Amino acid sequence: MSGRRLLIISGLSGAGKTIALHALEDAGYYSVDNLPVGILSSFVAYTAEQDLPHFHNVAVGIDARNHPDEISNLPARLDALQAQSFAVELIFVDASDETLLQRFSETRRKHPLSSENYSLANAISRERAILDPVIMRADVRIDTTHTNVHEFRTLIHDQITHRAVGALALEFRSFGFKNGVPRDTDFVFDLRCLPNPYWDPALRDLSGADPQVREFLDGAPMVSEMVADITSFLETWISRFEEGNRSYLTVAFGCTGGRHRSVYMAEKIAKRFEAAGKKAAISHRDAQFTVPEP
Repeated sequence: MSGRRLLIISGLSGAGKTIALHALEDAGYYSVDNLPVGILSSFVAYTAEQDLPHFHNVAVGIDARNHPDEISNLPARLDALQAQSFAVELIFVDASDETLLQRFSETRRKHPLSSENYSLANAISRERAILDPVIMRADVRIDTTHTNVHEFRTLIHDQITHRAVGALALEFRSFGFKNGVPRDTDFVFDLRCLPNPYWDPALRDLSGADPQVREFLDGAPMVSEMVADITSFLETWISRFEEGNRSYLTVAFGCTGGRHRSVYMAEKIAKRFEAAGKKAAISHRDAQFTVPEP
C-alpha cells in the first residue's frame, strides 16, 4: 500500500470525532463514519484494489455503537492490516467527563448509548469502558477538553494531515497548574521555580510571547540553564521515541497561571526543534492572546 494512508478515528461521543473526520475530508481524505468493525478489513481491501486517487488517503470513523466484542477485536484487526503493509494509524479523541456532560447539555443532543436505563453520565462512563481497548491501542490520543473547534481543526491539519507517514509529530503546550495538568501529555516540565514576570507590574498583563517578557526571562541565568537542560533531555529522548515508531509526542510546560513562563518555554523550545527540521506545533491551553510578530 505504498503512498496510501489509513486513519482510524475513534473517540467518545461529543469529544470531536466527527469534526476530525470533516477536517480530514477537507484535506482530501475519503472519509467514512460509523463503519462496522466487522467489515473494516474488506473495506480497506476494496479501497486498496481501486486505482483511484481519492482512495489513497482514507479516514474511517469507528465508535462504541459497534458490538463490544467487535470493539475488543479492533486492535487485532489493525495489527493484521499493518502486517499486510497497510500504513494504519489509530487516533482517539477524548475529553473529560465534565466537558462531555456540558457539551451534551448545551447542544441538547442525545448520547448514542443513553436510554431509559442509562443517564447521560452513565452512558459516558459505559462508552469509556467499551472503548478502553481502543484507547490502549491508539497511536495518537487527543484531548479536546480545553480545545475549541477552530483549534482542534488546526491541530488535525498541522499534526495529522501534514505529517508524513511514520514521522513523529511534536506538540509543545503551555498550561497553568492552577487549572490542572493536561491529560494527554507525555512529558511535563514544572517551571514554577523560575523568576515570575507576573510580579513586575509592567509585565503582568503581557504573555510569554511578548518581547518584554522574553527579554526578562532571557536575562535570568536560571532560565537559560533550564532551557539548555530541557533541550538536551528532549533531543536525547525524542530520538528514542522516533526509533520506536512513535507517531505523536506532547511536551507540556506548566507555570502557575499558564501565561508567562510556560508560554515563553513552549515557544522557545518549539522554535529550537523547528530549526532542527522537526515538525512542531505550539498550543497555549490557558493563555488567550495574539502572538506578536517577531
